[in-house]
Amino acid sequence: MKLAVFAFTRKGCRLALRCRDALMPEDCRMVTMEKFGFAGFEAYSPPLSGCMKPYFSWADQILFIGSTGMAVRAIAPWVTDKKQDPGVLVVDEGGTFVVSLLSGHIGGANALAVRLARAIQAQPVVTTATDVERKFSVDTWAAERNLHIGDFTLCKAVSAGILEEDVPICSQYPLPKTLPAGLVEGTCGKLGIYVGLDGKKPFDQTLVLTPRVLTLGIGCRKGTPETAIEEAVAAVLASRGLPLEAVEQAASIDLKAGEAGLLSYCEQKKIPIRFYSAAELEAVPGDFTPSAFVSSVTGVDNVCERAAARNGDPLIVRKTACRGVTVAVSRKKWEVTF
Repeated sequence: MKLAVFAFTRKGCRLALRCRDALMPEDCRMVTMEKFGFAGFEAYSPPLSGCMKPYFSWADQILFIGSTGMAVRAIAPWVTDKKQDPGVLVVDEGGTFVVSLLSGHIGGANALAVRLARAIQAQPVVTTATDVERKFSVDTWAAERNLHIGDFTLCKAVSAGILEEDVPICSQYPLPKTLPAGLVEGTCGKLGIYVGLDGKKPFDQTLVLTPRVLTLGIGCRKGTPETAIEEAVAAVLASRGLPLEAVEQAASIDLKAGEAGLLSYCEQKKIPIRFYSAAELEAVPGDFTPSAFVSSVTGVDNVCERAAARNGDPLIVRKTACRGVTVAVSRKKWEVTF
């Protein structure tokens, strides 16, 4: 988690440090007014809204120590939509309340508010309807279980429907015997949820949730254009009836870490990519398709298959070549849990 914390008084700065230590983020930027000069804090000059843009685009979560009104005015120019806005929380200077202000479900602010309140002995304030009614929140669950939401309009419809009556759910994966409040197992109806990779839509209006379980192993010639990589990946996935939305990450050898076409493709598709050394790929256990030419160039007998299997998941698509690009796919084990 990348966390930005804003405080506006000396007392607020001290509480900000407590909150940071309680949350233990992977990366944290502490911010206060220039005049305080608190050690370890970045300084800003008013108005606050004028300096928010880089923090709003960088952070996964933003925490304000102060009033909700101040926080609202600070973020108002930069709010776009729930699919990409960070979670925003507010803690009063007395440390009495932790308010989930923005992106409570997908952004994770609701869960973080509860976690932080427990840590600093405060009261969490969560106002989203499904949480208030103690009903299943489909977008929170999707974020927690790394599921791609196929249609945000239907996501809203499901959230609204759950407040009125149970909504049916079915899945390519086995469902647990006990479902959360607001869900019922079913395979037909006007509105429902389907969890899977096979493209089924059993309801009149089906909210498809796709588990991100695939890793793409990609190898390519030097200078391969983005379009060639896109075509190769699309062809491989289509041959197995797999959606691009099921891809969690891509992987390749570190010799390709500066390959413009590969980097551009992953950036455009919002697919994280990891690069491994030849020694790391060579150490991957398993039976892979060898190539003397690839070995002479890279120092390892196969790039795409070994890169896809580097995380320990089994290959479901072996090395497939297309327009100077090789693609392999692994799939991790996944199950429906609530």
